[in-house]
Amino acid sequence: MQADAVPKRAVAHYTVLIVEDDLQLGASLQNYLARRYRRVHWLVDPLQALAQFPTLRPDLVLLDIFLGHYNGLDMLERLREEGFAVPVIVITAFSDIKMAVRAMKLGAEDFIVKPIDIEQLEIAIERALRNYDLRRHVQVLEEQLLRLEHPHDIVAVSEGLRSALALAQTLAPVETTVLITGETGTGKELLARFIHRNSPRAAAPFVVINCGAIPRELAESELFGYERGAFTGAFDKLHPGKFELAERGTVFLDEISELPLELQVKLLRVLQEKSFYRLGGKEEIQVDVRIIAATNRDLEQMVQEGKFREDLYYRLNVAVIHIPPLRERQEDILPLATAFVNEFNRRFNKRITGFTPEAVSLLLSYPWRGNVRELRNAIERAVLLEQSEVISRETLHFLRTRTWMEPASSDVFDMLKRFELPPGKHFLAISPHGVVYDEVIKDLIQQALTLARGNVTRAAKLLRVTRDKLEYRLKVYDIDPKQFQ
Repeated sequence: MQADAVPKRAVAHYTVLIVEDDLQLGASLQNYLARRYRRVHWLVDPLQALAQFPTLRPDLVLLDIFLGHYNGLDMLERLREEGFAVPVIVITAFSDIKMAVRAMKLGAEDFIVKPIDIEQLEIAIERALRNYDLRRHVQVLEEQLLRLEHPHDIVAVSEGLRSALALAQTLAPVETTVLITGETGTGKELLARFIHRNSPRAAAPFVVINCGAIPRELAESELFGYERGAFTGAFDKLHPGKFELAERGTVFLDEISELPLELQVKLLRVLQEKSFYRLGGKEEIQVDVRIIAATNRDLEQMVQEGKFREDLYYRLNVAVIHIPPLRERQEDILPLATAFVNEFNRRFNKRITGFTPEAVSLLLSYPWRGNVRELRNAIERAVLLEQSEVISRETLHFLRTRTWMEPASSDVFDMLKRFELPPGKHFLAISPHGVVYDEVIKDLIQQALTLARGNVTRAAKLLRVTRDKLEYRLKVYDIDPKQFQ
Protein backbone atom coordinates (compact mmCIF):
# COMPACT_ATOMS: atom_id res chain seq x y z
CA MET A 1 0.00 0.00 0.00
CA GLN A 2 1.36 3.39 -0.95
CA ALA A 3 0.57 6.08 1.67
CA ASP A 4 1.50 9.08 -0.42
CA ALA A 5 0.83 12.70 0.49
CA VAL A 6 -2.86 13.14 1.14
CA PRO A 7 -4.76 16.34 0.38
CA LYS A 8 -6.26 17.89 3.50
CA ARG A 9 -9.96 17.43 4.11
CA ALA A 10 -12.34 17.48 7.07
CA VAL A 11 -11.91 14.62 9.54
CA ALA A 12 -15.01 12.40 9.56
CA HIS A 13 -16.46 11.56 12.99
CA TYR A 14 -16.06 7.81 12.75
CA THR A 15 -14.03 5.25 14.68
CA VAL A 16 -12.16 2.61 12.67
CA LEU A 17 -10.65 -0.59 14.07
CA ILE A 18 -7.85 -2.35 12.15
CA VAL A 19 -7.13 -5.99 13.03
CA GLU A 20 -3.92 -6.86 11.17
CA ASP A 21 -0.85 -8.87 12.27
CA ASP A 22 1.38 -7.54 9.48
CA LEU A 23 3.19 -4.80 11.44
CA GLN A 24 4.20 -2.75 8.42
CA LEU A 25 0.75 -2.85 6.81
CA GLY A 26 -1.05 -2.24 10.10
CA ALA A 27 1.03 0.83 10.94
CA SER A 28 0.69 2.16 7.41
CA LEU A 29 -3.12 1.76 7.43
CA GLN A 30 -3.42 3.41 10.85
CA ASN A 31 -1.29 6.41 9.88
CA TYR A 32 -3.14 6.89 6.62
CA LEU A 33 -6.70 6.52 7.99
CA ALA A 34 -5.97 8.68 11.04
CA ARG A 35 -5.88 11.66 8.66
CA ARG A 36 -9.47 10.99 7.65
CA TYR A 37 -11.29 9.62 10.69
CA ARG A 38 -11.74 10.75 14.28
CA ARG A 39 -10.20 7.65 15.91
CA VAL A 40 -8.28 4.78 14.35
CA HIS A 41 -7.27 1.79 16.51
CA TRP A 42 -4.88 -0.94 15.39
CA LEU A 43 -4.69 -4.31 17.15
CA VAL A 44 -2.64 -7.35 16.17
CA ASP A 45 -4.39 -9.95 18.36
CA PRO A 46 -7.99 -10.82 17.31
CA LEU A 47 -8.82 -12.11 20.81
CA GLN A 48 -7.77 -8.76 22.25
CA ALA A 49 -9.89 -7.04 19.59
CA LEU A 50 -12.91 -9.11 20.64
CA ALA A 51 -12.36 -8.30 24.31
CA GLN A 52 -12.00 -4.55 23.70
CA PHE A 53 -14.73 -4.28 21.08
CA PRO A 54 -17.51 -3.07 23.44
CA THR A 55 -15.20 -0.33 24.72
CA LEU A 56 -13.77 0.78 21.37
CA ARG A 57 -17.22 0.76 19.69
CA PRO A 58 -15.86 1.11 16.14
CA ASP A 59 -18.07 2.23 13.27
CA LEU A 60 -16.08 0.04 10.86
CA VAL A 61 -13.60 -2.86 11.05
CA LEU A 62 -10.78 -3.68 8.64
CA LEU A 63 -10.18 -7.37 9.33
CA ASP A 64 -7.39 -9.53 7.95
CA ILE A 65 -8.41 -13.17 7.42
CA PHE A 66 -5.09 -14.84 8.23
CA LEU A 67 -4.01 -13.70 11.70
CA GLY A 68 -1.34 -16.19 12.67
CA HIS A 69 -3.10 -19.28 14.01
CA TYR A 70 -6.43 -17.47 14.13
CA ASN A 71 -8.90 -17.08 11.26
CA GLY A 72 -10.38 -13.59 10.95
CA LEU A 73 -13.67 -15.04 9.73
CA ASP A 74 -14.08 -16.74 13.11
CA MET A 75 -13.76 -13.31 14.71
CA LEU A 76 -16.38 -11.96 12.29
CA GLU A 77 -18.70 -14.81 13.22
CA ARG A 78 -18.20 -14.08 16.93
CA LEU A 79 -19.02 -10.41 16.39
CA ARG A 80 -22.29 -11.28 14.68
CA GLU A 81 -23.17 -13.81 17.40
CA GLU A 82 -22.63 -11.11 20.03
CA GLY A 83 -24.98 -8.76 18.20
CA PHE A 84 -22.45 -6.27 16.78
CA ALA A 85 -23.75 -5.09 13.40
CA VAL A 86 -20.89 -2.76 12.42
CA PRO A 87 -19.63 -3.09 8.83
CA VAL A 88 -16.57 -5.30 8.36
CA ILE A 89 -14.26 -5.12 5.36
CA VAL A 90 -12.25 -8.34 5.00
CA ILE A 91 -8.61 -8.21 3.82
CA THR A 92 -6.69 -11.22 2.51
CA ALA A 93 -3.56 -12.02 0.53
CA PHE A 94 -5.39 -14.71 -1.44
CA SER A 95 -8.25 -14.35 -3.91
CA ASP A 96 -10.29 -17.31 -2.67
CA ILE A 97 -13.87 -17.40 -3.97
CA LYS A 98 -15.10 -19.82 -1.29
CA MET A 99 -13.62 -17.66 1.45
CA ALA A 100 -15.19 -14.55 -0.06
CA VAL A 101 -18.58 -16.27 -0.15
CA ARG A 102 -18.27 -17.29 3.50
CA ALA A 103 -17.26 -13.76 4.47
CA MET A 104 -20.31 -12.31 2.73
CA LYS A 105 -22.64 -14.88 4.32
CA LEU A 106 -21.29 -13.83 7.73
CA GLY A 107 -22.18 -10.24 6.90
CA ALA A 108 -18.92 -8.78 5.64
CA GLU A 109 -19.47 -5.51 3.80
CA ASP A 110 -16.65 -5.96 1.28
CA PHE A 111 -13.66 -8.16 0.37
CA ILE A 112 -10.28 -6.65 -0.58
CA VAL A 113 -7.23 -8.54 -1.81
CA LYS A 114 -3.62 -7.59 -1.01
CA PRO A 115 -1.66 -5.69 -2.16
CA ILE A 116 -4.21 -3.06 -1.24
CA ASP A 117 -5.23 -0.48 -3.80
CA ILE A 118 -5.67 2.62 -1.62
CA GLU A 119 -8.29 4.17 -3.91
CA GLN A 120 -10.31 0.95 -3.84
CA LEU A 121 -10.00 0.83 -0.05
CA GLU A 122 -11.22 4.42 0.32
CA ILE A 123 -14.24 3.75 -1.86
CA ALA A 124 -15.04 0.56 0.08
CA ILE A 125 -14.77 2.29 3.47
CA GLU A 126 -16.89 5.30 2.47
CA ARG A 127 -19.55 3.06 0.92
CA ALA A 128 -19.63 0.81 4.00
CA LEU A 129 -19.96 3.77 6.40
CA ARG A 130 -22.66 5.35 4.24
CA ASN A 131 -24.66 2.10 4.22
CA TYR A 132 -24.14 1.70 7.98
CA ASP A 133 -25.47 5.19 8.67
CA LEU A 134 -28.40 4.52 6.36
CA ARG A 135 -29.33 1.33 8.21
CA ARG A 136 -29.16 3.10 11.56
CA HIS A 137 -31.26 5.99 10.23
CA VAL A 138 -33.87 3.57 8.93
CA GLN A 139 -34.07 1.90 12.34
CA VAL A 140 -34.67 5.25 14.02
CA LEU A 141 -37.08 6.49 11.33
CA GLU A 142 -39.21 3.37 11.59
CA GLU A 143 -39.93 4.34 15.19
CA GLN A 144 -40.38 8.01 14.41
CA LEU A 145 -42.82 7.45 11.55
CA LEU A 146 -45.23 5.86 14.00
CA ARG A 147 -45.29 8.97 16.15
CA LEU A 148 -44.55 11.79 13.71
CA GLU A 149 -47.55 14.13 13.76
CA HIS A 150 -46.27 17.33 12.23
CA PRO A 151 -44.96 17.18 8.67
CA HIS A 152 -45.19 20.96 8.32
CA ASP A 153 -42.78 23.69 9.40
CA ILE A 154 -43.23 25.91 12.45
CA VAL A 155 -45.80 28.65 11.94
CA ALA A 156 -44.64 31.69 13.92
CA VAL A 157 -46.47 35.01 13.66
CA SER A 158 -46.70 36.09 17.30
CA GLU A 159 -43.83 37.91 18.95
CA GLY A 160 -43.60 35.25 21.67
CA LEU A 161 -43.08 32.34 19.28
CA ARG A 162 -40.83 34.33 16.93
CA SER A 163 -38.57 35.14 19.91
CA ALA A 164 -38.45 31.45 20.86
CA LEU A 165 -37.62 30.53 17.25
CA ALA A 166 -34.88 33.16 17.04
CA LEU A 167 -33.29 31.84 20.24
CA ALA A 168 -33.49 28.30 18.87
CA GLN A 169 -31.75 29.46 15.69
CA THR A 170 -28.97 31.00 17.78
CA LEU A 171 -28.50 27.89 19.93
CA ALA A 172 -28.71 25.36 17.08
CA PRO A 173 -25.04 25.47 15.99
CA VAL A 174 -23.76 25.66 19.58
CA GLU A 175 -22.84 22.38 21.31
CA THR A 176 -24.86 22.96 24.46
CA THR A 177 -27.77 21.27 26.20
CA VAL A 178 -31.11 22.98 25.59
CA LEU A 179 -34.17 22.88 27.86
CA ILE A 180 -37.53 23.67 26.23
CA THR A 181 -40.41 24.56 28.54
CA GLY A 182 -44.08 24.98 27.81
CA GLU A 183 -47.50 23.43 28.29
CA THR A 184 -48.48 20.11 26.74
CA GLY A 185 -49.23 20.46 23.04
CA THR A 186 -47.33 23.71 22.43
CA GLY A 187 -44.89 22.09 19.99
CA LYS A 188 -41.77 21.42 22.09
CA GLU A 189 -40.74 18.42 19.98
CA LEU A 190 -41.21 20.42 16.79
CA LEU A 191 -38.86 23.10 18.12
CA ALA A 192 -36.33 20.45 19.16
CA ARG A 193 -36.40 19.05 15.61
CA PHE A 194 -35.84 22.58 14.32
CA ILE A 195 -32.71 22.91 16.49
CA HIS A 196 -31.39 19.54 15.33
CA ARG A 197 -32.13 20.30 11.67
CA ASN A 198 -30.13 23.55 11.88
CA SER A 199 -27.20 22.07 13.81
CA PRO A 200 -23.96 20.42 12.62
CA ARG A 201 -25.57 17.10 13.65
CA ALA A 202 -28.42 17.42 11.14
CA ALA A 203 -27.26 14.43 9.06
CA ALA A 204 -27.24 12.12 12.10
CA PRO A 205 -30.26 10.61 13.90
CA PHE A 206 -32.78 12.58 15.95
CA VAL A 207 -33.97 10.14 18.62
CA VAL A 208 -37.06 10.89 20.72
CA ILE A 209 -37.44 9.47 24.23
CA ASN A 210 -40.77 10.11 25.94
CA CYS A 211 -39.77 9.80 29.60
CA GLY A 212 -43.39 9.68 30.74
CA ALA A 213 -44.37 6.86 28.39
CA ILE A 214 -41.63 4.35 29.25
CA PRO A 215 -42.55 1.88 32.03
CA ARG A 216 -40.36 2.56 35.06
CA GLU A 217 -38.91 -0.96 35.10
CA LEU A 218 -37.87 -0.72 31.43
CA ALA A 219 -36.57 2.85 31.43
CA GLU A 220 -32.86 2.08 31.99
CA SER A 221 -32.69 -0.61 29.30
CA GLU A 222 -34.61 1.61 26.88
CA LEU A 223 -32.17 4.50 27.33
CA PHE A 224 -28.87 2.68 27.73
CA GLY A 225 -29.48 -0.78 26.27
CA TYR A 226 -28.71 -4.13 27.84
CA GLU A 227 -26.58 -7.23 27.44
CA ARG A 228 -27.72 -10.83 27.51
CA GLY A 229 -28.77 -12.01 30.96
CA ALA A 230 -29.16 -8.49 32.34
CA PHE A 231 -32.70 -9.35 33.46
CA THR A 232 -35.34 -12.02 32.97
CA GLY A 233 -36.29 -12.08 29.30
CA ALA A 234 -33.07 -10.45 28.06
CA PHE A 235 -32.30 -13.17 25.53
CA ASP A 236 -30.68 -10.97 22.88
CA LYS A 237 -26.91 -10.99 22.68
CA LEU A 238 -26.82 -7.21 22.83
CA HIS A 239 -29.55 -4.60 22.63
CA PRO A 240 -28.38 -1.02 21.96
CA GLY A 241 -30.27 1.72 23.77
CA LYS A 242 -31.57 5.00 22.43
CA PHE A 243 -28.34 6.83 23.25
CA GLU A 244 -26.29 4.43 21.14
CA LEU A 245 -28.75 4.72 18.25
CA ALA A 246 -28.33 8.49 18.39
CA GLU A 247 -24.53 8.39 17.99
CA ARG A 248 -23.31 11.72 16.51
CA GLY A 249 -26.90 12.95 16.57
CA THR A 250 -29.43 14.43 19.02
CA VAL A 251 -31.42 12.84 21.85
CA PHE A 252 -34.70 14.59 22.67
CA LEU A 253 -35.85 13.82 26.23
CA ASP A 254 -39.53 14.72 26.25
CA GLU A 255 -41.22 15.26 29.63
CA ILE A 256 -37.90 14.86 31.45
CA SER A 257 -39.65 15.62 34.74
CA GLU A 258 -41.05 12.07 34.60
CA LEU A 259 -37.59 10.46 34.57
CA PRO A 260 -37.09 8.36 37.76
CA LEU A 261 -34.60 9.78 40.26
CA GLU A 262 -32.26 6.78 39.94
CA LEU A 263 -32.02 7.35 36.17
CA GLN A 264 -31.44 11.07 36.63
CA VAL A 265 -28.05 10.15 38.14
CA LYS A 266 -27.12 8.14 35.04
CA LEU A 267 -28.32 10.91 32.73
CA LEU A 268 -26.16 13.41 34.60
CA ARG A 269 -23.16 11.17 33.92
CA VAL A 270 -23.97 11.12 30.20
CA LEU A 271 -24.17 14.91 30.20
CA GLN A 272 -20.89 15.34 32.07
CA GLU A 273 -18.75 12.39 30.95
CA LYS A 274 -20.42 11.38 27.65
CA SER A 275 -20.39 7.78 28.87
CA PHE A 276 -22.63 5.12 30.43
CA TYR A 277 -22.92 1.39 31.09
CA ARG A 278 -25.43 -0.89 29.44
CA LEU A 279 -27.73 -2.72 31.84
CA GLY A 280 -25.80 -5.84 32.85
CA GLY A 281 -22.65 -4.59 31.10
CA LYS A 282 -19.19 -4.07 32.57
CA GLU A 283 -17.66 -2.01 29.79
CA GLU A 284 -18.03 1.79 29.80
CA ILE A 285 -19.63 3.06 26.59
CA GLN A 286 -18.52 6.38 25.13
CA VAL A 287 -21.20 8.29 23.24
CA ASP A 288 -21.24 11.46 21.17
CA VAL A 289 -24.73 12.98 21.38
CA ARG A 290 -26.37 16.31 22.03
CA ILE A 291 -29.24 16.40 24.51
CA ILE A 292 -32.36 18.53 24.21
CA ALA A 293 -34.86 18.17 27.04
CA ALA A 294 -38.43 19.38 27.40
CA THR A 295 -40.88 19.69 30.27
CA ASN A 296 -44.35 21.06 30.97
CA ARG A 297 -43.66 21.25 34.71
CA ASP A 298 -41.74 23.63 36.97
CA LEU A 299 -38.43 21.80 37.50
CA GLU A 300 -37.23 24.33 40.08
CA GLN A 301 -40.28 23.62 42.23
CA MET A 302 -39.74 19.87 41.76
CA VAL A 303 -36.17 20.31 43.00
CA GLN A 304 -37.48 22.04 46.13
CA GLU A 305 -39.92 19.16 46.65
CA GLY A 306 -37.16 16.57 46.25
CA LYS A 307 -38.69 15.13 43.06
CA PHE A 308 -35.90 16.23 40.71
CA ARG A 309 -32.15 16.25 41.24
CA GLU A 310 -30.72 19.70 41.82
CA ASP A 311 -27.42 18.94 40.05
CA LEU A 312 -29.23 17.66 36.95
CA TYR A 313 -31.53 20.70 36.96
CA TYR A 314 -28.59 23.13 36.93
CA ARG A 315 -26.88 21.06 34.22
CA LEU A 316 -30.01 21.28 32.05
CA ASN A 317 -30.87 24.87 32.91
CA VAL A 318 -28.09 26.37 30.77
CA ALA A 319 -29.98 27.42 27.65
CA VAL A 320 -33.75 27.62 28.16
CA ILE A 321 -36.41 28.28 25.51
CA HIS A 322 -39.99 28.87 26.63
CA ILE A 323 -42.90 28.34 24.25
CA PRO A 324 -45.94 30.39 25.31
CA PRO A 325 -49.34 28.65 25.33
CA LEU A 326 -51.56 29.19 22.30
CA ARG A 327 -54.05 31.32 24.28
CA GLU A 328 -51.24 33.87 24.82
CA ARG A 329 -50.36 34.10 21.11
CA GLN A 330 -53.69 34.59 19.41
CA GLU A 331 -51.98 35.84 16.23
CA ASP A 332 -50.80 32.26 15.55
CA ILE A 333 -54.25 30.61 15.71
CA LEU A 334 -55.55 31.46 12.24
CA PRO A 335 -52.24 30.88 10.38
CA LEU A 336 -51.90 27.51 12.14
CA ALA A 337 -55.50 26.58 11.37
CA THR A 338 -54.95 27.47 7.71
CA ALA A 339 -51.77 25.36 7.58
CA PHE A 340 -53.66 22.42 9.07
CA VAL A 341 -56.49 22.85 6.54
CA ASN A 342 -53.95 22.65 3.71
CA GLU A 343 -52.38 19.55 5.27
CA PHE A 344 -55.68 17.71 5.64
CA ASN A 345 -56.89 18.85 2.23
CA ARG A 346 -54.00 16.88 0.76
CA ARG A 347 -54.55 13.91 3.01
CA PHE A 348 -58.32 13.63 2.50
CA ASN A 349 -58.43 14.97 -1.07
CA LYS A 350 -60.63 17.94 -0.10
CA ARG A 351 -60.73 21.51 -1.41
CA ILE A 352 -61.55 23.63 1.62
CA THR A 353 -60.42 27.21 1.13
CA GLY A 354 -60.87 28.72 4.59
CA PHE A 355 -63.33 29.67 7.34
CA THR A 356 -66.49 31.72 7.63
CA PRO A 357 -66.19 34.89 9.80
CA GLU A 358 -68.24 33.17 12.51
CA ALA A 359 -65.90 30.18 12.49
CA VAL A 360 -62.89 32.51 12.75
CA SER A 361 -64.48 34.24 15.72
CA LEU A 362 -65.01 30.88 17.44
CA LEU A 363 -61.44 29.77 16.77
CA LEU A 364 -60.02 33.00 18.19
CA SER A 365 -62.22 33.01 21.30
CA TYR A 366 -61.77 29.32 22.15
CA PRO A 367 -59.41 28.71 25.14
CA TRP A 368 -57.32 25.92 23.49
CA ARG A 369 -56.22 24.28 26.71
CA GLY A 370 -54.64 21.53 24.61
CA ASN A 371 -52.73 24.18 22.63
CA VAL A 372 -51.55 23.46 19.06
CA ARG A 373 -52.22 19.73 19.35
CA GLU A 374 -55.88 20.39 20.21
CA LEU A 375 -56.18 22.91 17.37
CA ARG A 376 -54.75 20.43 14.88
CA ASN A 377 -57.14 17.69 16.00
CA ALA A 378 -60.07 20.09 15.76
CA ILE A 379 -59.17 21.15 12.20
CA GLU A 380 -58.71 17.52 11.14
CA ARG A 381 -62.21 16.74 12.40
CA ALA A 382 -63.66 19.86 10.77
CA VAL A 383 -62.09 19.08 7.38
CA LEU A 384 -63.57 15.59 7.53
CA LEU A 385 -67.04 16.89 8.48
CA GLU A 386 -67.29 19.97 6.23
CA GLN A 387 -69.27 19.39 3.01
CA SER A 388 -68.76 22.86 1.50
CA GLU A 389 -65.58 24.72 0.56
CA VAL A 390 -65.53 26.84 3.71
CA ILE A 391 -65.53 25.61 7.32
CA SER A 392 -68.51 27.05 9.16
CA ARG A 393 -69.18 27.68 12.82
CA GLU A 394 -71.73 24.87 12.75
CA THR A 395 -69.07 22.40 11.63
CA LEU A 396 -67.03 23.44 14.68
CA HIS A 397 -69.99 22.90 17.01
CA PHE A 398 -68.02 20.33 19.03
CA LEU A 399 -65.80 23.16 20.33
CA ARG A 400 -68.74 24.68 22.18
CA THR A 401 -69.02 21.56 24.31
CA ARG A 402 -66.31 22.78 26.65
CA THR A 403 -68.21 25.94 27.49
CA TRP A 404 -71.35 23.90 28.19
CA MET A 405 -69.46 21.49 30.45
CA GLU A 406 -68.01 24.19 32.72
CA PRO A 407 -70.32 24.45 35.75
CA ALA A 408 -71.22 27.81 37.24
CA SER A 409 -70.24 26.50 40.68
CA SER A 410 -67.17 24.49 41.59
CA ASP A 411 -69.31 22.25 43.79
CA VAL A 412 -70.04 19.00 41.96
CA PHE A 413 -73.22 18.47 43.96
CA ASP A 414 -74.58 21.87 42.91
CA MET A 415 -73.97 20.87 39.30
CA LEU A 416 -75.82 17.59 39.73
CA LYS A 417 -78.77 19.34 41.39
CA ARG A 418 -79.30 21.38 38.24
CA PHE A 419 -80.15 18.16 36.41
CA GLU A 420 -82.62 17.09 39.17
CA LEU A 421 -81.31 13.52 39.29
CA PRO A 422 -83.56 10.98 41.05
CA PRO A 423 -82.14 9.40 44.22
CA GLY A 424 -79.64 6.63 43.48
CA LYS A 425 -78.99 7.81 39.92
CA HIS A 426 -75.45 8.83 39.03
CA PHE A 427 -75.03 10.11 35.50
CA LEU A 428 -74.31 13.29 33.59
CA ALA A 429 -76.52 14.75 30.90
CA ILE A 430 -75.05 14.99 27.40
CA SER A 431 -75.40 18.11 25.31
CA PRO A 432 -77.26 17.72 21.99
CA HIS A 433 -73.98 18.78 20.40
CA GLY A 434 -72.09 15.93 22.08
CA VAL A 435 -69.28 16.03 24.65
CA VAL A 436 -65.49 15.70 24.70
CA TYR A 437 -64.88 12.59 26.81
CA ASP A 438 -61.46 13.67 28.12
CA GLU A 439 -62.83 17.07 29.13
CA VAL A 440 -65.67 15.43 31.09
CA ILE A 441 -63.22 13.23 33.00
CA LYS A 442 -60.82 16.13 33.56
CA ASP A 443 -63.58 18.41 34.85
CA LEU A 444 -64.85 15.74 37.26
CA ILE A 445 -61.35 15.16 38.61
CA GLN A 446 -60.85 18.91 39.14
CA GLN A 447 -64.20 19.16 40.94
CA ALA A 448 -63.36 16.18 43.15
CA LEU A 449 -60.03 17.77 44.03
CA THR A 450 -61.82 21.03 44.86
CA LEU A 451 -64.16 19.20 47.24
CA ALA A 452 -61.21 17.30 48.75
CA ARG A 453 -59.14 20.51 48.97
CA GLY A 454 -56.32 18.91 47.01
CA ASN A 455 -56.23 15.67 49.00
CA VAL A 456 -55.69 12.97 46.34
CA THR A 457 -56.86 10.10 48.57
CA ARG A 458 -60.16 11.84 49.43
CA ALA A 459 -60.67 12.82 45.79
CA ALA A 460 -60.16 9.20 44.73
CA LYS A 461 -62.83 8.11 47.21
CA LEU A 462 -65.25 10.70 45.83
CA LEU A 463 -64.64 9.37 42.31
CA ARG A 464 -64.71 5.75 43.55
CA VAL A 465 -61.36 4.88 41.96
CA THR A 466 -58.05 3.79 43.45
CA ARG A 467 -55.45 6.40 44.36
CA ASP A 468 -53.02 4.90 41.81
CA LYS A 469 -55.58 5.23 39.04
CA LEU A 470 -56.31 8.84 39.96
CA GLU A 471 -52.59 9.69 40.12
CA TYR A 472 -52.20 8.23 36.64
CA ARG A 473 -55.02 10.46 35.36
CA LEU A 474 -53.49 13.48 37.07
CA LYS A 475 -50.34 12.91 35.01
CA VAL A 476 -52.29 12.35 31.80
CA TYR A 477 -54.28 15.57 32.19
CA ASP A 478 -51.39 17.52 33.77
CA ILE A 479 -53.37 18.42 36.90
CA ASP A 480 -51.50 19.61 40.00
CA PRO A 481 -53.50 18.77 43.18
CA LYS A 482 -51.71 21.53 45.12
CA GLN A 483 -53.56 24.24 43.21
CA PHE A 484 -56.79 23.01 44.82
CA GLN A 485 -55.51 23.24 48.42
